[in-house]
Amino acid sequence: MAILGVSSIIPALPDMITGLDITPSRIGLVIAAFTLPGALLAPLVGILADRLGRKAVLVPSLFLFGIFGFACFFARNIEQLLMLRLLQGIGAAPLGVLYGTIIGDLYQGPERGRAMGYNASVLSMGTAGFPALGGALAMLGWQYPFILPLLAIPLGLVVLRHLDAPEPRSGGSFRDYLAGAWERIRTRQVLALFATTLMTFMVLYGPIVTYLPVLLHQSHQATAMTIGMVFLVASGFSGIASFLLGPLAERFGQRRLLMASAVLYALSMILTPSAPGLWHVLPPVVCFGLAQGLNIPTVMTMLATIAPMEQRGAFMAANGLLLRLAQTLAPLVMGGLYALFGMAGVFAGGLACAAVILFLAIFWVQE
Repeated sequence: MAILGVSSIIPALPDMITGLDITPSRIGLVIAAFTLPGALLAPLVGILADRLGRKAVLVPSLFLFGIFGFACFFARNIEQLLMLRLLQGIGAAPLGVLYGTIIGDLYQGPERGRAMGYNASVLSMGTAGFPALGGALAMLGWQYPFILPLLAIPLGLVVLRHLDAPEPRSGGSFRDYLAGAWERIRTRQVLALFATTLMTFMVLYGPIVTYLPVLLHQSHQATAMTIGMVFLVASGFSGIASFLLGPLAERFGQRRLLMASAVLYALSMILTPSAPGLWHVLPPVVCFGLAQGLNIPTVMTMLATIAPMEQRGAFMAANGLLLRLAQTLAPLVMGGLYALFGMAGVFAGGLACAAVILFLAIFWVQE
């Protein structure tokens, strides 16, 4: 559910441009409206998860996500859709924070890295399956992918009854809790990991999520189903890399994995806009998928290891804040680059983000 809200509608974005009678530079608002609440609410989510418990936050969030996500099906203009996406985003805000938090609670040592990798593989399966499913539904109309959020409601019931995870002890004053969390967050290592998250999701939600579908449609006449299949390839390779994360980290170290991901992001940004045909897009898409599979779970594992259980929600929330901020800013920033420089400007912006990730991995991140 953490990735359904965006990945399921990716193939429908070109049809939304036509159906809602908007310009390509405005389509990013459909994503930004959904991700904005996460950027605003992430700190509160982490505090509540640490002080009240994980399930007390997770279950209501799933219900909100499902109800307002399905309501988007009935939107008839861009204003209605943006308002409903904003409300759906309020429900989505805790989801990306809590899955990493709960895995960090359940596992320690090398098992934590492997668990984060397996979880990232599941995320990749969703990232792969939802665009394909959303693309099939979008053949009926751009509204039909918004049926999928209904899945969050039965999931919320399952979590309520069957999730058995340790809950943090909220002893001590709230002031001491904030002071302790801030003392650990402001270290150079943590700030470097946060900045890596910011750049990673600028690449994902700018050139890839928002403008790769437009590129495929405009330059290669790809249908919604074909766009979904391209994202399926990316997510498949992301899942493979994530599944192998544990042994890869033990052999090469987490820092080198982050460096490798930066190089793969750069290759993807360089090769994608110059691809002469649809099949030529697949190699840079594979590079992107491998980069995602190495990058995201590695950062999550390192943060979960640094943070004690009583403050882990705050750490993941701060990371989630930057994640959602990137999700919100990327479509807007890349939309500006698209308006000024066309598609080449969008992927040049992604290349700059990859360069920052490489710099951080070389000079700031430590094992």
